[in-house]
Amino acid sequence: MNAYYERPAMLALAGDVAGRQVLDAGCGSGPLTAALRDLGAAVTGLDASAGMVALARQRLGDDAALHVADLSDPLPFPDGAFDDVVASLVLHYLEDWGPTLAELRRVLRPGGRLIASVEHPFVAYAFRDPRPDYFATTSYTFDWPLDGRSVPMMFWRKPLHAMTDAFTAAGFRLTSISEPQPDPAARELFPDDFHDLSTKTCFLFFVVEVPPSATGSDEMLAGGSGPCEGA
Repeated sequence: MNAYYERPAMLALAGDVAGRQVLDAGCGSGPLTAALRDLGAAVTGLDASAGMVALARQRLGDDAALHVADLSDPLPFPDGAFDDVVASLVLHYLEDWGPTLAELRRVLRPGGRLIASVEHPFVAYAFRDPRPDYFATTSYTFDWPLDGRSVPMMFWRKPLHAMTDAFTAAGFRLTSISEPQPDPAARELFPDDFHDLSTKTCFLFFVVEVPPSATGSDEMLAGGSGPCEGA
């Protein structure tokens, strides 16, 4: 799901990142950071887990720009520091997206992009019995096997409109919502998983932008004086 579905979709949405300053928010052990760097981006990685950042440093080298920081807190970067932010399967760990999105918008330059993936809001709604209130923000838990143990992972499911409302409330402009297909290479490698990923909802992807600085007619629309004022 990561190597042949989520990560290729994120890279496709990012497009040509050569020479761009990119923040990998919630970088984990750094696979997306590495892929973006290979495409020519100058990438800064950030994760709340010191252990994950240590793994990322092993992957990326001692000179990699990596930070231990929580996305619920103010970010250690100046305003407009980045051309793009990627948030790969991160936001669904947060109940309240507001403070995090406000900070991500702050560190993006005008015209910059946030590219984010989350659990599809229908996934948790469909697999639970009885089904929860679709329109409510609710927590749910998956038990993941890890080294012979069952590890509970808690997520927050929001309805689609709550996600888009959170982006616009933070000052972003929605440019794309994507439900991509897996990499065709996975068909032979993982035939059963490929069928599931090709036919069932799994992740949802967003591209949102910081609007360019208001000038001219934009300033009038924002409330400046002009011939149409009060119309």
